[in-house]
Amino acid sequence: MNPLHEHRLALTRRHFFRQGGMGLGAAALGHLLGQDAMAAAPGMKAAAGLPHLPHFAPKAKRAIYLFMSGAPSQLDMFDYKPKMADLFDEDLPESIRQGQRLTTMTSKQKRFPVAPSMYAFEKVANNADGAWISELLPYTKKMAKDLCIIKSMHTEAINHDPAITYFCTGDQLPGKASLGAWLSYGLGSENENLPAFVVMNATWSAKRDAQAIYNRLWGSGFLPSKHQGVLLRSQGDPVLFLSNPEGVERNTRRRMLDALEKLNRKTLESFGDPETQARIAQYEMAFRMQASVPELTDLSQEPERTFEAYGPDSRKPGTFANCALMARRLAERGVRFTQIFHRGWDQHGNIAGDLPLQCRDVDQAAHALITDLRERGMLEDTLVVWGGEFGRTIYCQGKLTRENYGRDHHPRNFTIWMAGAGVKPGIVYGETDDFSYNVTENPVHIHSFNATLLHLLGINHRQFTFKHQGLDQRLTGVESAPVVKDILL
Repeated sequence: MNPLHEHRLALTRRHFFRQGGMGLGAAALGHLLGQDAMAAAPGMKAAAGLPHLPHFAPKAKRAIYLFMSGAPSQLDMFDYKPKMADLFDEDLPESIRQGQRLTTMTSKQKRFPVAPSMYAFEKVANNADGAWISELLPYTKKMAKDLCIIKSMHTEAINHDPAITYFCTGDQLPGKASLGAWLSYGLGSENENLPAFVVMNATWSAKRDAQAIYNRLWGSGFLPSKHQGVLLRSQGDPVLFLSNPEGVERNTRRRMLDALEKLNRKTLESFGDPETQARIAQYEMAFRMQASVPELTDLSQEPERTFEAYGPDSRKPGTFANCALMARRLAERGVRFTQIFHRGWDQHGNIAGDLPLQCRDVDQAAHALITDLRERGMLEDTLVVWGGEFGRTIYCQGKLTRENYGRDHHPRNFTIWMAGAGVKPGIVYGETDDFSYNVTENPVHIHSFNATLLHLLGINHRQFTFKHQGLDQRLTGVESAPVVKDILL
């Protein structure tokens, strides 16, 4: 087609209103299975992604990311600092703070008093020198031999939205493609009846408002819209518009789609717009998901011991425990990337009241997920990640007592853990100073962390690009982002 003619056709009123009015619905359906536009044809298998990927044999076939939105306190969970007990309510030394940028929530404080953790820690056996883990995480202690705990994560972002966006898309500014979208684009789908990238928003127990999260965190950005994450809901249809309208039978829907396909073929011949071709595939994907998604979300065949392992909340749709169980079921069915967002970790005050509730939400279920995957022989090729967007300060925000305190945002160091495919189990990587304020050993930046995730999935992040606005866009940015090889098998 003549490029000028194609451009003129793309700007017609009909195309403008179609894209404006149907864009969100089309995008949601368009991702179904992350498949190619032509994958709607009978007998076609799941999309294979880019022909040159993976770059090398992957350790992981799929990944599950447990994102603790709001920033868990590393000081009260993983980064044990016993010397702080003797410094209760003393001012944080300027030699430690070193003029660090502060948020507006504490920048006007007259003092920055040291707030030691009120929680007891235990050094539990792993496969190295042991790991210090808080009493708040009794189930996590049990799986210390499975975990690679990274204590030296750091970021430049100091506020929630840019910090979460940074982790999910590799940039603090909105508009870039998310990690899951990159994986869908590069590696494709393993299942022709389920999305390549699924997202769940779990409920939380801390009795306070939580930081908002936005669908751009699992969006496709500049990548084709079919690669964005599909949100699996806990109420109503698991996926929007999944059910047929009342009075419409499945065979009726089939006949309607067949007729609509013929009309769309004529439109394709007339306009040459590839989005028409994609729309044909979207309708077919949605038709198949009407059968596959209800089967996915039906837990009636799960044995009682499964619910006992994940905890009583696993029977309640939308809880973290239920989402973790769904993540295992998605992994079983070949979903490439599953991301669970669990909000409520932003404890600027009342850590004594809120943090135990948040830990209780996730501790048993995360342990059950790792155990479940291992018992099914899936942990060896499934990567699991747990962590938030930054850490919390050693100094108190607001009033300090021995019974309660709050902590502000802290980007200089925080803790995450990884388990499964290709990761060294039972190690602690990186170290921080006595105040858990600065990294003192083996720093890991967000870009290096994402580069390591891609590496485990068989992707060389430097060679994984997409041309946009005249640049070769990368998840890991333009600066050096070495893979953290010391934590890999």
